[in-house]
Amino acid sequence: MISILFISMFVLLLIGAPIAIVLGGSSTLWVYLTRAVPDFTILHRMVNGVDSFPLLAIPFFIMAGTLMNEAGLTNQIFDFARAVVGWLPGGLGHVNVGASVIFAGMSGAAVADAGGLGTIEIKAMNDAGYDLDFSIGVTAASSTIGPIIPPSLPMVIYGVMASASIGKLFIAGFVPGLLMALGLSLSVAYYAKKRNYPRDAAFSVRRLGSSFIKGLPALMTPTIIIGGIMSGIFTPTEAAIAAVVYALVLGLVYRTLTFKSFVKISLETAETTAIILLIVAGASIFAWVLTANQVTEKFATLMLGISNNKIVILLIINAILLVVGCFMETIAAITILTPVFLPVMAKFGVDPIHFGVIMVLNLMIGLLTPPVGMVLFVLARVAKVPFERCAKATFPFLLPLMVVLLLITFIEPLCMWLPGVLFSK
Repeated sequence: MISILFISMFVLLLIGAPIAIVLGGSSTLWVYLTRAVPDFTILHRMVNGVDSFPLLAIPFFIMAGTLMNEAGLTNQIFDFARAVVGWLPGGLGHVNVGASVIFAGMSGAAVADAGGLGTIEIKAMNDAGYDLDFSIGVTAASSTIGPIIPPSLPMVIYGVMASASIGKLFIAGFVPGLLMALGLSLSVAYYAKKRNYPRDAAFSVRRLGSSFIKGLPALMTPTIIIGGIMSGIFTPTEAAIAAVVYALVLGLVYRTLTFKSFVKISLETAETTAIILLIVAGASIFAWVLTANQVTEKFATLMLGISNNKIVILLIINAILLVVGCFMETIAAITILTPVFLPVMAKFGVDPIHFGVIMVLNLMIGLLTPPVGMVLFVLARVAKVPFERCAKATFPFLLPLMVVLLLITFIEPLCMWLPGVLFSK
């Protein structure tokens, strides 16, 4: 009977049903056909799935990022990054990466980075004479840093599904996120030398100081979020609430936030949150069906039958996640695959925190690959070019991201050292 669960799931996927319906609908069909449990179990499991304090971080991080965009802080971030690294060869490419690192400490979503900073970055690079394809490629690739450096919406979802510490997940992504930035900056330097891209401007201490002062309100946001979590002042959920309060204050100080825009932002946040929580609710009943039928244990046994070599298993799971990321939205992939892969990782001694970073980075790369590629769709609209051209432009920048993925997969301290230091007290 478990085959009915998967057949119905794939049928619903093929006809384009929303992922929440795919997960909840296939699970409900299994319950009704098997009569293994009372019908009310469906609602009970779905409600329990979203009845989680850490999930409260989702609407607040979404709202904080939107409010920051509304306050016009993306321009200040870009100007500061320009003063810091714009003097390097291919300066605006480095600025693109640096701005994404800063914005990552505010939004926690790759699509928000691509949509918020993408418009400014691509226009500035085009005006400076950079190839449009290069501008699109580096903008797309750098946006994936957002959900790796804390805060991170995908890591909140993973933490809930895996019953793992979200605070540790956030801190574990810090070093990998910086490695992604370093890898992309090296790629920018290579293309800058090959294509003779210009420096943006000579380094100026005065300009750096001026942009820092102007951008200080924006730069304080990641300080509040990350510093609050690392120091133990905030839980991740409380840090998200603090970020919203701070963003509201900035909006009022800069007079960019009106009652009308606040209502619009609130409704957009509620809509996005509702979609995410419906997916989580559907995934909760789906994961329960898998666990009740020992599918996860059978999958673990299957993987052990393929190989008992940890390296081989990690390579296989990375490959599966990369393929899944090409076809499935990030939140949906995390909610479906976390309960399936975690028992396998446990048998090979892989820490759930370490695996969480591996999973999220895999799925971020999926945002840059067709046919789903949400970041590519956003940038196609921003740059007003075909989706296919965006995909082709981004392809060269997948290499440094793949290198970082392999590094964090097989060098565990890159993810686990910082949480071990900060959470050992």
